[in-house]
Amino acid sequence: MTVRLTLLCAAARTERAVRFADDPLDERALRRAEAAAGTLPQAGTVFTAPSRRCIGTAEALGWDAVTAQPALRDLDMGSWSGRTLDEIAATDASGLGSWLTDPEATPHGGESVEQICDRVAAWLDALPSDGGRVLAVVEQAVARAAVVHALGAPHQAFWRIDVPPLSTVELTARNGRWNLRMAELPLSPRPPR
Repeated sequence: MTVRLTLLCAAARTERAVRFADDPLDERALRRAEAAAGTLPQAGTVFTAPSRRCIGTAEALGWDAVTAQPALRDLDMGSWSGRTLDEIAATDASGLGSWLTDPEATPHGGESVEQICDRVAAWLDALPSDGGRVLAVVEQAVARAAVVHALGAPHQAFWRIDVPPLSTVELTARNGRWNLRMAELPLSPRPPR
């Protein structure tokens, strides 16, 4: 049997400063999530991370019966929670540098990249092999960790994966092996010349 998993990265607030916080979505982010509702495949099972951002995205998509999965929670940022990346760079540049280069580093006292990669890998591998089509609204860090696991990439690859808000990551699993599946564009027939 095959599991077809679509991870949808949660909508994001439209403010420019990256802040390590679980703020609710603003109106623009909600409208963008609502517009994405018809673009996702139908699924027998839908999950969301427990954050306000992910739950708000799922609600904007019109999902009713969604199960929040603690394993899909965002990276625990410890003492950096609520702060912007610029604030951290100004007060703990060496800690930020080690966090961005060493997957085991936890200068903030929270969770390491290695730990989130292991947590997400365990969740993926626990999905039932007859799960069919599964959708989940997740945080960017969770989507990155899922790709690292699917490709069998080293944890250092985590920071090399860009996952914009409201983008999808397609993964398939068969016989205990995960694969990354690139999405197809819905192409219309080419007009005659």
